[in-house]
Amino acid sequence: MATIYSGVDLTANDSAAKFTPGVSFEDNDGKVYRYLQFNDGAGAVAAVAGNFAYVYAPSGASAGASTVATSDLSDSAAVGAGVFQAVLTDGYYGWFQVGGIATLTTALTAGADGNALTPVGSTDGTLDVSALVTDHICAIAIDASAKIVRLVNM
Repeated sequence: MATIYSGVDLTANDSAAKFTPGVSFEDNDGKVYRYLQFNDGAGAVAAVAGNFAYVYAPSGASAGASTVATSDLSDSAAVGAGVFQAVLTDGYYGWFQVGGIATLTTALTAGADGNALTPVGSTDGTLDVSALVTDHICAIAIDASAKIVRLVNM
């Protein structure tokens, strides 16, 4: 279980790490957040609060560092890193929701309520329906039309 931190600013955009990258905490509503560094990737895809982020892996060649997230799906290994809580500057640090119920800013690429969701087959900042057992399942659609998901396995 994650630790509860007091005084955390979920909308922080820190130029230097104020917490250990990768540290997480759970709030009183059961939502879990992780502190990560943002890399906008080769495509220079900007961070958008409420969009989905992926584990950074340059050119998708490796699993990447689990403490660095990107919006650039092409520079990831198609593994979910969480939901941006703020607009982050490239190279800066901030909080990502990694557990609990979340409302996304961008609609799912496809899907219906109850579908398992993955970065595989989606576009930058969102998720798609999982089609293969090898897909990283990082969310379940709770209300697909309202962009409400339950985050899992991150």
